[in-house]
Amino acid sequence: MLHLSAAVDQPSAYDAASYLTLARLAERGGLDFVTLEDSFARPGPDALTVLARLAPATSRVGLVPTVTTTHTEPFHVQAAVATLDWISRGRAGWRIDVSATEGEARLFGRRRPPSPADALWQEAGEVADAAAKLWDSWEDDAEIRDVPTGRFIDRDKLHHVDFRGTSFSVKGPSIVPRSPQGHPVRVVDATDGPARRTAARYADVALVRAASAPQAAAVRDQLRSMAADFGRRPDQLRVLACLLVDLGDGEHAAEPGHGGGGPRQTPQGPLYRGGPVDLAELVATWHGEGIVDGFHLTPVEPLRDLERLVNGTVALLQHRGLFRTFYPGSSLREHLGLARPANQYATTEERHEP
Repeated sequence: MLHLSAAVDQPSAYDAASYLTLARLAERGGLDFVTLEDSFARPGPDALTVLARLAPATSRVGLVPTVTTTHTEPFHVQAAVATLDWISRGRAGWRIDVSATEGEARLFGRRRPPSPADALWQEAGEVADAAAKLWDSWEDDAEIRDVPTGRFIDRDKLHHVDFRGTSFSVKGPSIVPRSPQGHPVRVVDATDGPARRTAARYADVALVRAASAPQAAAVRDQLRSMAADFGRRPDQLRVLACLLVDLGDGEHAAEPGHGGGGPRQTPQGPLYRGGPVDLAELVATWHGEGIVDGFHLTPVEPLRDLERLVNGTVALLQHRGLFRTFYPGSSLREHLGLARPANQYATTEERHEP
């Protein structure tokens, strides 16, 4: 199954309508999810809040904001992401990232030098682990809502997680009941080495900025091997190649170094510049050869390029039977072909009840 997603980033845009236009366009094309970047290092609206605004105005496309694990409270982060899963009816994801600069630290009154990337990503992994435990701290049937007896919750089905990391601890339980997906989908950019271990251990989707098919294939193989070492099923980790796409040349063929020959490396990341037809060929070739599970595409000109992506590239892939023409399910996990995780605190007998 081919997976496609897109970024809806718009520098300096603060109106919800422009983000909603892009999200609905992606939904019309059947894309798995959209992402919205966020960082303490630059001005802009809060990504999670923007996508929460889009949740009731969309019905199928997944919504994945970036939320950093540095300088934030793990308990609050997991509750916010779980809330997005509730209000989107099971379409939430969380793009995990770290804040590595001294300037970002100063925003919080912290003047110590930034931690090394390895330490930041170790903390990010611990936050992801703690979040999963907090998401499971309510069993699925913990809410009784028994009016005659006045019992709202079965306390035996609420759990203290008692998590201790290297820089924080969380007792729990969460303040948010277990959400529709059980665990919202966790996404990690695994391009850089320090993030790769965290992606292999905790991510459902790993993003890789690769300028060539061999490079992308090598990272995918490494991620799956590492996932197996952590006791995970490697086929439950989706690996998507990240590309900037510039479709401003309309139907013209890709420039040399783009298109069928692969994207061109730039300071901003791998860039494809050309027409929707050649982009469809690139996507079909990389996926058909088992190089990646799909693509995460960032339009250079958000509205123009996303329109050409949906109306051109996606339409061609659908015509060839390579991409869905409708959403077979309603949750982001269903779009990605991922199972809903079992609750780690439920008993074996409860997990196997019909």
